[in-house]
Amino acid sequence: MIVLGRVVAPYGVGGWVKVHPFGDDPLSWKKMPQWWLGADSEGSDWKPYTLKGCKAHGKADALVAAFEEVPDRNAAEAIDGLYIAVPRDALPKPAEDEYYWADLIGLEVVNASGVCLGVVKGLLSTGAHDVLEVQDGEIERLIPFVARYVTEVDAVARRIVVEWEADW
Repeated sequence: MIVLGRVVAPYGVGGWVKVHPFGDDPLSWKKMPQWWLGADSEGSDWKPYTLKGCKAHGKADALVAAFEEVPDRNAAEAIDGLYIAVPRDALPKPAEDEYYWADLIGLEVVNASGVCLGVVKGLLSTGAHDVLEVQDGEIERLIPFVARYVTEVDAVARRIVVEWEADW
């Protein structure tokens, strides 16, 4: 399962919910007729929900969604905080030089000199661009995921090459 976002609040009285997406182009999700919701992003307790509606809300990256199984506000409150995911094969293949966040987590990060800076533990969306959270023991580095700093992503070798120094 690939985690796409999280339900963050009920929206209105008709069973709609606000969704915080964890990536770009969340409106493309409405092409998927079924989403899976679960309490644990790493777990296996995913339950399918039939998408009834999905639209942009407020900021460009915010959504509201409705499900057949969630008829009213009480039911929307019951799914508040759940993660949203889909099976990998339900997602469209990313374009060249595009990546799903889930594919980047766990990749080793090395700089141009070959120094290992750690492993990608997560990503942050800052509005301007995404940021790699790189963990190296007790040291955490935040590296902007932009072409200026990220020069290569090799998913096969499970490595990301960056223009970043160990002491930055």
